[in-house]
Amino acid sequence: MYSRSNMIPPEDTVSLFIYEPSVRRRSYYTEALASSYTLYFSPNGKDVFEEINIRYYDIIVLGLSDNAGLDSFDLLQWIKLTLPYTPVIVTGETEDVDSVVKSIKLGAFNYVVLPISVAKFRLIIQQALENRSLKNEIDYLRRHQDVIYDFNKIIAFSPVMKRVIETLKKFSKTDATILMMGDTGTGKSFLAGTIHFNSVRREKPFVTINCANIPETLLESELFGHEKGSFTGADKLRVGRFEQAKGGTIFLDEIGEINLSTQAKLLRVIENKSFERIGGNKTIYSDVRIIAATNRNLEKQISEGKFREDLYYRINILSVTLPPLRERREDIEPLSYWLLERISTTLKKKVKGFAHEGMNWMKSCDWPGNIRQLSNTIERALILEETDFIQKKNIINEPSDIIDLYRPSSPKDLKSSERDIIIEALKECLWIQKDAAQRLGISPRVLNYKIKKYEISHPRWRKNVGTEKKGF
Repeated sequence: MYSRSNMIPPEDTVSLFIYEPSVRRRSYYTEALASSYTLYFSPNGKDVFEEINIRYYDIIVLGLSDNAGLDSFDLLQWIKLTLPYTPVIVTGETEDVDSVVKSIKLGAFNYVVLPISVAKFRLIIQQALENRSLKNEIDYLRRHQDVIYDFNKIIAFSPVMKRVIETLKKFSKTDATILMMGDTGTGKSFLAGTIHFNSVRREKPFVTINCANIPETLLESELFGHEKGSFTGADKLRVGRFEQAKGGTIFLDEIGEINLSTQAKLLRVIENKSFERIGGNKTIYSDVRIIAATNRNLEKQISEGKFREDLYYRINILSVTLPPLRERREDIEPLSYWLLERISTTLKKKVKGFAHEGMNWMKSCDWPGNIRQLSNTIERALILEETDFIQKKNIINEPSDIIDLYRPSSPKDLKSSERDIIIEALKECLWIQKDAAQRLGISPRVLNYKIKKYEISHPRWRKNVGTEKKGF
C-alpha cells in the first residue's frame, strides 16, 4: 500500500476500527484521537464481523468487556486469523495479568490500561504501524512457509472443534500412537503435523504417506524400503519411510487401505520398532512415533476380516474424531475469510470479502467435501468475481453444489438423495468416474469414498466399484 520510502502513512490517513461497548470509553477515544485519525466504532457484537470486513483498517482497537454479548478473546482470535497483519491493541480498565498474557498470546500487539495520555496512545499507534509495515515488507520471504503449526492459530470457534484442539494439545505432549478419524477433507494431515511440531520430536523428521495413493504392490517398499535387485525394477537400494522418520513422527494417512500382509509387518514395527527391507536380511531399528488417520470404520472392517484387530488396538491408544464442517458451522465464516486471504495472495487478486447473501448460503451448505471443498469453491468464486465482494451467484456456480442444491428438505432422506445424485452424474458421464467427479465438483478420491459408502457398482467396471481403488 505504501512505498518503501514512505511505509508509514500520515496520521490523517490512518483508520482505526474501535470495538468498544462502553459509551464512556467511546467518548474518550473521540476526544483523544478523532482530530488525528479516522475512527469507526462498533458498539456491539451483532455486526462486528461484517463491519471489520467491509473496509480496510490500519489498526483495530479492541476493548475488553464482560457484558458485550460477544467474547472479546474469541473476537481477537478471529481477527488475527482472518487479518493476520492488522495490529490489534487491546484495552482494559485494569492491568489484569491473565488478560494481558492471554491477549498477547492470541496475537495482540499491545495491551493498554485506560485511561492513558493522548501522547502515549499515539506513540503506541505509531509503533503498531511500524510493526505492521515491517511484517508486510518481509512477507515475501516467508511465502514458502504456507503452514504454521500453532494450535492457538487453528480456527476453532465451535464447541466441538475447541474440544478437539484441547485434546490434541494433550496428545502432543505424549509419545503414544494416535488414531485420527474423520471424513475426507477435515484436516487430519494438517493436525498430524501440528501434533508433531508441538511434541518433543519437533526437531526430528515428520514423514507423511498416503496409503490410498500407492498401489498395494508398492506400498510395502514405500514403507520399509527394498534392497537392490529384490524385485523387477529394483535397480537400486531404497530407504523406506520408517527409516527416513527415525527419531521423528510418521503419519500414515488412510491406514484402512493397507492390505492384511502389510498390516502384519506394520504391527511388528509398532511392537518392536524394527523391520527388514524387502529382499534384505538386516534388521533395522527405527524409533518413530506413529500417527494414523482414516475415514473408514475400522471396527466394521475388523468384523469383515479386512483389518487386523491386534493392529487396531495398537494404533488406537489415543484416538480423536474430527468433526465434519457441517457440525462446526461457527467456523465456516472465519475459515472462509482465512482461505480467501490465502487464495487471493496466490492468485494475486484482491477482493474485500463475501456478499452477505453469499456468506449466508455458505454457512447453510453441508459441504460434503469439508474444508477441501470449501477451499475449491472459494478459489473458483474468486476467479469469477468482478466486484469487490464475492457474490452468491459465483459461489453456487461451483459444480460441487449439485449435491447441495438438490439437498432434500428432510435430513433422513439425505443419504438416498445423495446416492441418486451420484448415480445420475455417473450416468450422464457414461459411468466414467473421473468425469463424474469433475461434474460434481468433488475430488475423485471423495467420489470413490462415496461410491464405496453407497455400494454403487456398474457392469462396465472391471471389479465391483465398492472395493475398487483405481480408475482415477
